[in-house]
Amino acid sequence: MRELSVCVGALLAAQLLSGCARPSMPSTHAELAPQPRDCPADLAAGTRCLGGQDSAGAFYLIALPKDWAGVLVLHAHGGPELGPPKAERVVEDLKRWAIMVKAGYAWAGSSFAQGGVAVSAAAADTERLRQIFVAHVAQPKTTILHGQSWGASVAVKAAEKYAAPDSIAPAYDGVLLSNGVLGGGTRSYDFRLDLRVVYQYLCANHPRPDEAQYPLWMGLPEAASLTRSELAARVESCLGLAIPVPQRTPEQQARLQTILKVIQIPERSLLGHLNWATWHFQDVALKRSGGASPWGNIGARYSGSLDDAALNAGVLRYAADPQAVAKFGQDSDLSGRIGLPVLAVHGIHDPIAFVELESQFRATVAAAGQSGRLVQTFSDDGEHSYLSDPVYPALMAELLVWVKQGDKPSPASVAQRCKMMESRFGPGCRLLPTYQAAELESRVAPRQRP
Repeated sequence: MRELSVCVGALLAAQLLSGCARPSMPSTHAELAPQPRDCPADLAAGTRCLGGQDSAGAFYLIALPKDWAGVLVLHAHGGPELGPPKAERVVEDLKRWAIMVKAGYAWAGSSFAQGGVAVSAAAADTERLRQIFVAHVAQPKTTILHGQSWGASVAVKAAEKYAAPDSIAPAYDGVLLSNGVLGGGTRSYDFRLDLRVVYQYLCANHPRPDEAQYPLWMGLPEAASLTRSELAARVESCLGLAIPVPQRTPEQQARLQTILKVIQIPERSLLGHLNWATWHFQDVALKRSGGASPWGNIGARYSGSLDDAALNAGVLRYAADPQAVAKFGQDSDLSGRIGLPVLAVHGIHDPIAFVELESQFRATVAAAGQSGRLVQTFSDDGEHSYLSDPVYPALMAELLVWVKQGDKPSPASVAQRCKMMESRFGPGCRLLPTYQAAELESRVAPRQRP
């Protein structure tokens, strides 16, 4: 972590009094020291774990390897979770990312205090955890902010706020992003609105004709009692997801294939995306966008069905509300103004966060004049939550060289480093040094925007 080493002349007292080290950062005056915790069984012997609940209500967990050399990985998890924070969340995160501790880095992760699609609040929770670590555990030599999935947007938002290019004393030294949802909230979820309208056109059971009708961008009305198991049963009736292909009716198979081709998602992720387009959309509509839609599908032309003309004429259409777009975008869209090295990796067959989101992020960073701070790498993987053990130590090693020595990595150098890491961390390097992500609109139908 970079700390301001000296405030000179007449500025010294003024800067210290105004908090020159961390202006506008979450206060930690009421934060209690973390307490010893049992480490998950997957962690190496000699690892020390600490945990607690911060003043905002977020649970957190910290792991320090036996021979810690001073690098802290500050983790922002994916999701987001709905409902109140749970201590189990950070335990699961640490188990998943135990490779960071195995590689010799301290790890710290927050559950986030506020459930739902609240990017800026999660970024503040992440920064609060960093300050708890500094105040009560140790002063890291280097702090790397790691965002996974939706947490990548949290990490970018934190870097924009606490480590912008004009920061006097940035809170972090580098940013690592993995399989990130990086298109901003007002663009990343367009395809889920498309899924809702195409599914409803074909299946007409979400909502059913005998239920109260509502605009699908809302996800669900506030008083709705639909459960996930009930939605799964409706999907099963229409598409037959849980039964072998030969046992599906021709109508089920035809409807399923239409959705998969039009929305360009794999079968295994369809129900998950429909869940997110239901309960997460409800969270956004009720709490993040002023009760109006930050997404629309006016002008979107759907293709891939047996009758595209009928499909496009029959799907429900919604216009994005300009005020809702602005409100939701203020919290969830990204500016790209990051004053730190940023290294990203993305599985090119990711079924949850499309790899094409990387092209949107690249454009965002370029528009902010920060292209030189971003390196994107890609892996021939089809999993979202985790790629493979050697990939992350390789990324960390290359990022740390960039941070400490100024030697910017390339996709080729990361791939080479990954191969070197296999002897220690096992096989799994499938990096593609020449791959470039296509534009997001090659995957998601273009549409009118406010």
